[in-house]
Amino acid sequence: MSLAMAIEPQNEFALFLEQNLNKELLRFTTAGSVDDGKSTLIGRLLHDSKTLYEDQLASAQKSRVNRSSGPIDFSLITDGLRAEREQGITIDVGYRYFTTARRKFIIADTPGHEQYTRNMATGASTADLAVILIDAEKGLLPQTTRHAQIAALLGIPTVVAAINKMDLVGYRQARFLTLEKDFLALAEKLGIASVQCIPISALVGDNVVECSERTGWYAGPALLEHLETVPVTKAARTQGIRFPVQYVIRPDANFRGFAGQVAGGVIRPGDAVIALPSGQQSRVEAIVTYDGHLAEAFAPMSVTLKLEDEIDLSRGDMLVAPDSPPSVSQRFRAAIVWMHAQPLKIRQAYLIKQGVRQVRGAVARIQHRVNINTLETESSERLEINDIAVVEFETNSPLFFDSYKQNRTTGSFIVIDPLTNATLGAGMIQESLTQDETPTRRESPGTEALVTPLERYRRHAHYPAIILTNSRAALARRIERALFEMGFEVMVIDETEAPFASPRTAWAALHAAGFIVVYRNPKLGSEESAELRAAAGDGFFDLAEMNLRAGDTEALEHVLTFAKSLRISYEDGNPGR
Repeated sequence: MSLAMAIEPQNEFALFLEQNLNKELLRFTTAGSVDDGKSTLIGRLLHDSKTLYEDQLASAQKSRVNRSSGPIDFSLITDGLRAEREQGITIDVGYRYFTTARRKFIIADTPGHEQYTRNMATGASTADLAVILIDAEKGLLPQTTRHAQIAALLGIPTVVAAINKMDLVGYRQARFLTLEKDFLALAEKLGIASVQCIPISALVGDNVVECSERTGWYAGPALLEHLETVPVTKAARTQGIRFPVQYVIRPDANFRGFAGQVAGGVIRPGDAVIALPSGQQSRVEAIVTYDGHLAEAFAPMSVTLKLEDEIDLSRGDMLVAPDSPPSVSQRFRAAIVWMHAQPLKIRQAYLIKQGVRQVRGAVARIQHRVNINTLETESSERLEINDIAVVEFETNSPLFFDSYKQNRTTGSFIVIDPLTNATLGAGMIQESLTQDETPTRRESPGTEALVTPLERYRRHAHYPAIILTNSRAALARRIERALFEMGFEVMVIDETEAPFASPRTAWAALHAAGFIVVYRNPKLGSEESAELRAAAGDGFFDLAEMNLRAGDTEALEHVLTFAKSLRISYEDGNPGR
């Protein structure tokens, strides 16, 4: 073999790799009610497009479970869990990758069962398109409506309504047109702009990869053709710079870089950036990667930025474009999908995780809950699992965000239980409820303003207080634990244990810092008690005055009622008692 003949196949292979790397990627998800045929559709799509691996096909053929009348149960290709195959339903999100001559695809096969709605929301969170299946016999079901609502909330720009099981209704055009009309009306209510309705039979393969003669009355594209040609928008690149800092890299004294994933905009060396929350300004000196420096970086690339100036940044901070900063606020309105059996309660303390930034917060008000059957809004004081609502959040530290419609990365967050670390809900920010709190640039180290009491109260999300008790030490500790779990900054000072050299100075300092101080002193005189009352003002609570006979439980209930009155409330954007 000549050298030229050996080089030619290498060049062809390199060209093949380059062409595949440069293909556009479409992420799409399937959704719908139980047994609408989502997994079967994906299996049929992979099989008929000849992108199914031989071992996957052999595994499905050899499976002892076969719910299909044919030789292959296509749903088994994506339903990989044993419980899924035994029960005949999708439980977890199954991801599959395939490619055609036109485009690359990542599919998220999501569950249809109401119990696993949270998994559907997870799989749809990164999708560019949603394929919502509708059983041609059953029509639109409540879970179909719920999934369409979630797709709309998640900002998925394009939806395909796949009217499945057309073989069971004799491929009747009238039935398809009725369901098409119903879904288009639903999409209009939800604000879904781009909808394509396609009659299919996932089991038989009609209109999945190729158009079927059985639906000669249908003039639209087959599903795969539509997936290959539908426009894919990448709005994050056209916005201002958003770079959340995940990690500070300092291998030696000569290099200090900030690692993270670009969440918006295009970053180039020389670009001006402002750091949040400090407000310090600098310029990008270099974009560093393992393979060398880059001329530009854009979402969702993971890179390290080296700045021209030595400014203080840490995990959770954000570098942004000075001319198009995000909203910076502790109060915002968001749509939320509640995913946990533990109900959402107003004023319950939660952790709010937005990208790499995590703060404490609570729901100040549930604006309305969506009735999934009628799509009408209704008032509610709590949310149960799978509820969809619009709520108002308050956090102890500001978040840096855009609306979810503008940027799906900076506009989304999850709600976490601070005790169990369980994910409770997923939120999509709609707007800030206060004027942006974007800091001004610090000119010199000596010009920083003093931290005000109001700033401390906002940080803790409650006012300070002194709770005086002469009861047993166990009650003081029980109060401390209960308030701590509710999200209050609280500490016990026990005069009998004397943990501080000067308890009076200690509680005064904690009170000034915005804490709730549980002060236990069985020997406190009336004069000292009056001094405490004067120091605390409205934030004073004396358990000794309650004359409780029912014991610790009643005492704790009174303390918790008092503590709730300390929560920061907002009227016209200004905190007040």
